[in-house]
Amino acid sequence: MKVQTSSFASGSWSKEPDGSLDSEQTLVVIFGASQIIDQPGPIQRVIEAYPRSKIIGCSSSGEIHGTRVLDDSLAVAVAKFDRVALRLAQAPISGTAESLAAGREIAGKLNAPDLRAVLMLSDGLHVNGSELVRGVNSILPASVTVTGGLAGDGDRFKRTWVIADRRLTPGFVAAVGLYGDATHVGHGSKGGWDPFGVERLVTRSKGNMLFELDGKPALQLYKQYLGLRASELPAAGLLFPLTLRSGPDQDKRLVLGERAEEETEATLEVLPQDTQQIGFYSYGEISPYTTGHCDLHNQTMTLTAISEA
Repeated sequence: MKVQTSSFASGSWSKEPDGSLDSEQTLVVIFGASQIIDQPGPIQRVIEAYPRSKIIGCSSSGEIHGTRVLDDSLAVAVAKFDRVALRLAQAPISGTAESLAAGREIAGKLNAPDLRAVLMLSDGLHVNGSELVRGVNSILPASVTVTGGLAGDGDRFKRTWVIADRRLTPGFVAAVGLYGDATHVGHGSKGGWDPFGVERLVTRSKGNMLFELDGKPALQLYKQYLGLRASELPAAGLLFPLTLRSGPDQDKRLVLGERAEEETEATLEVLPQDTQQIGFYSYGEISPYTTGHCDLHNQTMTLTAISEA
């Protein structure tokens, strides 16, 4: 397995896309600012350099290359496998009601006896992430590791995109399946929030929509907690998320600001020395909690480590 990473920022590449690793067994992953859809030249440069490769990517609320956290940029990883086979799948999604079906469609297209892992990226605005992963889990066995995330748009919440059919497209879910016993995928997800305030009971909800807490309108109650910052919604919601737990025993970039790179430095400190890292800040992270089927997380640090035996 051979891996290259690069970034495009301030009009220049850290390493020009040269297509040297292009093959049917090459995976190209691209994360970029949402506004790049208006001037997609740099991404087209990557796509054209890898005509045979499987390409997947999405918009971000911040791009990670190595230990650096960037804005208005691209982060690109190219991995050429020797014994791992790859297959792409995609499904349109124009509204949250289609999320379950989109998850089932993606999983159905990729499912096979030798499927070992799936990397899935979704539109971040027109999807119910919980239903999306539920659809995937209804088709794929728990032995298949599914990770990924929902595309981001910073604190704007206006538009996101996913690479589907080698084009930047809103309203899609895209995924790549990794096949064969040579596939090795590790994963982990951890949140760093400290809960505070009065604990309340959810008294009315539907799907991922919260309507009432303790019999009172949830939005009204939330605005009371935010005070003057209520006028900054929805962006303020990223700084003060709600903690949800299902029982008494169950116990991020806007928040970290300039300290965001401490997270990316910490991951490389514990991974093998030759590890190369890219990533993105998302509107939701997809990963199993420990083992088994995947779950939807939010405001967490979620890692996927891909290697070949």
